[in-house]
Amino acid sequence: QLQASGGGLVQAGDSLRLSCAAPGRPFSVVAMGWFRTAPGKERELVASVRWANGNPYYSDSVRERFTISRDIRKKTIYLQMNSLKSEDTAIYYCAAQRIGAEDYNVWGQGTQVTVSS
Repeated sequence: QLQASGGGLVQAGDSLRLSCAAPGRPFSVVAMGWFRTAPGKERELVASVRWANGNPYYSDSVRERFTISRDIRKKTIYLQMNSLKSEDTAIYYCAAQRIGAEDYNVWGQGTQVTVSS
């Protein structure tokens, strides 16, 4: 139900922007976010945004390098990733927490981000 795009192969220090759209049906969510999974590591919530007021959250590992934003009219979130590091290599998933849900319950397909050092 969510469509993610924007991954790719880049070098350390480069930038990428991920997008996640929620086309179609009316969209009532509390928050949307980006998770990532890397081999041998647990899934990590790297950034999220509250839909009503745009308040962001960042994990310590990406704070001051990544910026999450939302476009309410387009029902889309973005993750601007700057100063990428090899440890940012992962599959990135976007997700949404619908109103009434206790956790993220709508997921998009993953998009691979690979950062070469």
